[in-house]
Amino acid sequence: MRIIADSSCDLYTLDWPDFRTVPLTIYTDERSFTDSESLDIKDMLDYLAGYKGRSYTSCPSVDAWLESFDGADEIFVVTVTSALSGSYNSASAAANLYKEDHPDVKISVIYSLSTGAEEVLLLLKLKEYLAGGDSFEDADRKIRDYLKHSRLFFSFFSLHNLSQNGRVNKAAAAALCLLNIAVTGTANEEGKISVTGKARGEKKSVHALFDEVRKAGYKGGRAIITHVENEKSAENLKQEILKEYPDADLRIYPARGLCSYYMERRGVVISCEAA
Repeated sequence: MRIIADSSCDLYTLDWPDFRTVPLTIYTDERSFTDSESLDIKDMLDYLAGYKGRSYTSCPSVDAWLESFDGADEIFVVTVTSALSGSYNSASAAANLYKEDHPDVKISVIYSLSTGAEEVLLLLKLKEYLAGGDSFEDADRKIRDYLKHSRLFFSFFSLHNLSQNGRVNKAAAAALCLLNIAVTGTANEEGKISVTGKARGEKKSVHALFDEVRKAGYKGGRAIITHVENEKSAENLKQEILKEYPDADLRIYPARGLCSYYMERRGVVISCEAA
């Protein structure tokens, strides 16, 4: 059984014998950054912080997905929301092509409607189902139901890269950075990034994230926190949650390249099991 994710999942490894990730790529008109294990994320962030031109991302090609399928007969794929990348469409096209040549192969392409921390949440749960002995079909059914009960929330202190690729207004992005204000938001039910509010400073942004988690119906289950060079806020968020839910399963991961590009420095994301 092979588990595959695109590199927006923020994991390099999973405690599973056959796990792999397929990299996305971040581009400017001058340089490109492939989101592999060898990517120097600090170098990428330093460069992008001073870059004034256009930047954008590119999803894995159909051929890249096909290569990742090779040799497996049961495959689960987890991809980022189409609001940020065409990865799901590329993976689905590859799955259809692969099954034409390998009609006995089972492939499930799971559209996370999200990114980063929520993909980690899904991958960990999928691994649990499979390690527990669930069949391909049962695990597929269960993980799709689990997805309906998970949420993602974010706090970003910079929207520079989002403004450089045309997703937000440049003037608004510049003002946000100068005023030390974090934009808080969520991945909505359509997989789109939705802003829910603003918070001034790190402390208030942590409280804002925990408030969103509470509103989502979190009751102390598993939650994944990811960050970009902001382990302090990630740990503070973890401790705030543990005060109320001392038995919560909380895990912190640094973001990989693709999510670091969108979150930027000081960005924090949390995905949780919800009502």
